[in-house]
Amino acid sequence: MDTKQEIELQKEYIEKIKKINLDNQKYAIFTMGCQLNENDSEKICGMLEEMGYTLTENFKEANLVIFNTCCVRENAEDKLFGKLGELKKIKEENGTIIAIGGCMMQEKHITEKIKESYPFVDLLFGTHTLHKLPQDLYLVINRKQKEEDIINIEGKIYEGLPIKRTSNLQASVTIMNGCNNFCSYCIVPYVRGRERSRQPKEIIKEVQELAKAGYKEITLLGQNVNSYLRVEKEKKIPFEEYQGINSFATLLKAINEIEGIERIRFISPHPKDFTDDVIEAITKCDKVCKLVHLPLQAGSTKVLKDMNRKYTKEQYLELVEKMRKNIPNLTLSTDIIVGFPGETEEDFEDTLDVVQKVGYEQVYMFIYSRRIGTPGDKMQNQIPEEIKHTRFDRLKEIVESKIAENNEKYIGTTQKILVEGKSKNNENTLTGRTDSNKVVIFEGENDLIGKMLNIKIVEEHMWYLKGEVVK
Repeated sequence: MDTKQEIELQKEYIEKIKKINLDNQKYAIFTMGCQLNENDSEKICGMLEEMGYTLTENFKEANLVIFNTCCVRENAEDKLFGKLGELKKIKEENGTIIAIGGCMMQEKHITEKIKESYPFVDLLFGTHTLHKLPQDLYLVINRKQKEEDIINIEGKIYEGLPIKRTSNLQASVTIMNGCNNFCSYCIVPYVRGRERSRQPKEIIKEVQELAKAGYKEITLLGQNVNSYLRVEKEKKIPFEEYQGINSFATLLKAINEIEGIERIRFISPHPKDFTDDVIEAITKCDKVCKLVHLPLQAGSTKVLKDMNRKYTKEQYLELVEKMRKNIPNLTLSTDIIVGFPGETEEDFEDTLDVVQKVGYEQVYMFIYSRRIGTPGDKMQNQIPEEIKHTRFDRLKEIVESKIAENNEKYIGTTQKILVEGKSKNNENTLTGRTDSNKVVIFEGENDLIGKMLNIKIVEEHMWYLKGEVVK
């Protein structure tokens, strides 16, 4: 069965469940992890709402509870098992259906633990079978028995799944799935599979539809976006070139031409694949934000080698310098892991050195977490937790000092802001973000929501800026 036939089959199951759900069935969803997971959850919600379910934030009133899991860090497992413990009594009282999907379900030791310790869970599905949720759920409802739908072979790319966006201004668009890098700390290639790129025509079609629906900002998603279509070209896997798109750079240029879209972001690129044509596209495309997320992970060449990152400290800094010379108003964000096995004090000082030299706009900091099935988990020279936490605090102090320093540069400048809505902390103010992803709050009427405005920055705070509308 090809992917189009599979989607048509799932639509039939959507209709079958819709006929069953005539009494206002409700669902709750709990999403963990990255923006790719959030995008998957939007597809899950889209399918469920076409089945006649309505969303609730209250687990106690939900007829169906779905977990979309992440397995990048250990605390995700603790969160899942804690929530399952809470749900046991609710299920006993209400007959709630419990389904668990996502990356964690591709780990055999996790699924075995769920089946052994939480036998009341009704459905397990993996990253490669998300599109079959209607069929799997129908079997659970109709047969009143547990279902497990997890495959370890490479999943296909399925187009045309329903989707319920969480915003009507900003949308994420997945351009590829999987990863071929096998960083030694990361479980993603084992649970998401190898790199598979979407057809250019399908991506352009999705973005055009978003533009017609009034969306202003899109974020292109992938584990390694700047290797888009690389595997297809290397392995001579057929793809349909559309509007001249045969690489990530040409994709950026094509999307930049779509009328109605005003901002383009992307995550995450890999430093080793950041080619000159991508730098040129960022420079020349006026809608592409000049904030680039450039994951460092560690500043030590030795640790980077152990991580299998395939670049050195010097190569990373050279890339930063090249980008700064070519991309006006460039700002950078990054990911850093503290306490990778074998990290010495000297290695950690190298990380601090890179942070000082680059002056990142944002840093996502993580304490190394062992993941079963990765090479990092088998390394003998694990760092004691106390040292990890001490180093993390030292990094945090330097990162925050650089952010405060960068924030000062915004005072008195005029920034273009996409007004996203009311501020979460003050209903009398509006909020939006700069090109560099800085949160800005300012006073204004609700009819400004959804517009691009010039805002003069008048105050800085650690995690946001305060501004005034330029008249």
